[in-house]
Formats: sequence, structure tokens, C-alpha cells
Amino acid sequence: MKPLLEIAEIKTFYGQSQVLFGMALAVKGGEVVTLMGRNGMGKTTTIRSVMGLTPARDGRIYFEGREIQDLPSHAVARLGLGLVPEGRQIFPNLTVEENLVATAGNRAGAKQPWTLQRIYALFPAIAERRANMGNQLSGGEQQMLAVGRALMTNPRLLILDEATEGLAPLVRQEIWSTLEKLKAAGQSILVVDKNVDALARIADRHYIIEKGRVVWTGASRELLADKELQHRYLGV
Repeated sequence: MKPLLEIAEIKTFYGQSQVLFGMALAVKGGEVVTLMGRNGMGKTTTIRSVMGLTPARDGRIYFEGREIQDLPSHAVARLGLGLVPEGRQIFPNLTVEENLVATAGNRAGAKQPWTLQRIYALFPAIAERRANMGNQLSGGEQQMLAVGRALMTNPRLLILDEATEGLAPLVRQEIWSTLEKLKAAGQSILVVDKNVDALARIADRHYIIEKGRVVWTGASRELLADKELQHRYLGV
């Protein structure tokens, strides 16, 4: 079976500065895959390359077998990639409900599409704040809203960049619980984060990136068993 998303030897630059040096990974349908590494190693650049926000200069990116590396970001999103960006980037002057419906759609024809009611059931905390403006929410509520907004596009692949960065422990736990529920429902997910224990519990496979290259890939049991690997590349 072909991967849902495949990144093949991409090289990405910011101006003259090269950040990705032959980056490669794959996500199969129904999988949860992580991308881990220390800050500044190219994780967000990888996501930006996939989404067409910082296009790769070399290499190939395939989604459902189609090359997408030359597509503009809006066209990539319409193919079924839903992004929860680093820093959340919700619309501050729209209400919670307006944020959720602003980009909603079911272009892939999901049989049970996400609705406001389903999002509110998934995140009761933002259901209570549905009339509040985005800038009136806590960081945790904003992250729930960002996840909900991405789900309302009914993505084939959900991508979370720094899924729990800066969040309180209880909110982190709610995000991890949400990802477990989504996985159980068959949602394909690519997640960037640093919480090894939580990610090992949820994910099927892991990629560790160092200076724009994959230096290790494997299953959760291998990651948890190799403390030297965690210390060398993740600082834990």
C-alpha cells in the first residue's frame, strides 16, 4: 500500500541558508507518526514544505500518490491536509464558532463529516466559550480551537506542529487523549512534539531529525528502550 504522505529527499532553504538536507518520511493511512528533534533542527520547516508555505527546492512530496511540492498552500490544503500550526494562529477577532466554520469543508466527501456539534463534544471547554473572541481564550483553549478548526476541514491527514508546546500539564493530557480518540477513529496524523512518553503511547512510528536529516526511525518500543538515543537527539 502506498503511503498517504511521502516526503522524498527534499531540500529546503530560507534565502541562501539550507535547512533540510534530503529530508524523507512517510505516513500511511490510519497511522500516527511523529517527527521529533531539538529546536532548530528542521521540524517546522518540514511541515512548511509539505504545506507549500516554504516550498522545497529539490526532492519530491507525494500525497495520495500525487506530486504536491509545486502546489500553492491553498491547493495543498484542499487536497485534504489539515494543519494545526505552531503558535495556533487562530483568528483573534472572530468568535470560537466563526473560527470553526471559517475554513470548514468536506471536499473529500467524508461519510461522517465533522460538525460543530462533534467538535463541541470533543472539546467541551470551547463549547462553553463559543461566543467568545479568539483572543479571549487561554492558550489551552486556543489549541483546542486550532485542532477543531483543522478537523472541520475533514482532513485525510491531520498535521500538528508543536502540539502541546507551552501548555499546562492538564491541557497537554487533554490533547493527547484527543489524539488517541482520533487515532481510534482511523484518522491519519503527523505530529511534531517533544513529549516522548506521550508520543510513544499514541504513535505507530517515529522519526528523529537532526540538522535537517532523519537520523533515526522506528517503533515506540525501540524508542523507549534506547535512553542514549533520547539523550543524544532529544535532550531527555
